[in-house]
Amino acid sequence: MGKCEQCIIKQFNSLKSLTKDELVRISACKTAKTIKKGTILFEEGESINGVYCVKDGICKLSKLSENGKDQIVKMVVKGQLIGQRSLVTDESSNLQATALNDMEVCFIPKSEIIADLQKNPKFSYDMLKDMAHDLKEADDVIVNMAQKSVRQRLAETLIYIHDSFGVNPDGTLSVLLSREDFANIVGTATESAIRILSQFKKEGLISTHGKYIKIEDLNALKRVE
Repeated sequence: MGKCEQCIIKQFNSLKSLTKDELVRISACKTAKTIKKGTILFEEGESINGVYCVKDGICKLSKLSENGKDQIVKMVVKGQLIGQRSLVTDESSNLQATALNDMEVCFIPKSEIIADLQKNPKFSYDMLKDMAHDLKEADDVIVNMAQKSVRQRLAETLIYIHDSFGVNPDGTLSVLLSREDFANIVGTATESAIRILSQFKKEGLISTHGKYIKIEDLNALKRVE
């Protein structure tokens, strides 16, 4: 099991602000886990009581709506933390976390890191900045839902995946999402997402290779209305 003080992943989140002694202590109590694709890390309403540091892989954070559909709120990638709010509040999680591919994560119990949050102001400040960024992203999602068409939101999702996660050697998007996942990100029915992706294909904006999608005209996708 790797040591936190030697792990390069910490450079991408607020754990970088912990001292070496704090990291050594946390390293001794963390739990490294392999999460298989499709596995739920934690469910909505569950008490997390700690944070997950994502060493590899991607997971989706989603919320079950009243009509029984999942709304994907965010995708969490390598280097990010999940469950930061559990450190500053005793509330249970309002989201479910599901692995989109095989993941490597480390779980740090709240009891082991809460004192660092209180004693190390740089760590507290960095975590506060991360939470503020999450809040800004949530605001943007709300505005997009209200002001943009489903076509625009789906085009933006494809661009986001392209820019954030890159492509395979054949040019297809490296993150494989189901058509239902796309629908749940943009807040529409699966049938609507399938129909719009077919329209994009006919318009020459994308091509499909099995379940994978390749962006053929990025600039035109940015101009979708």
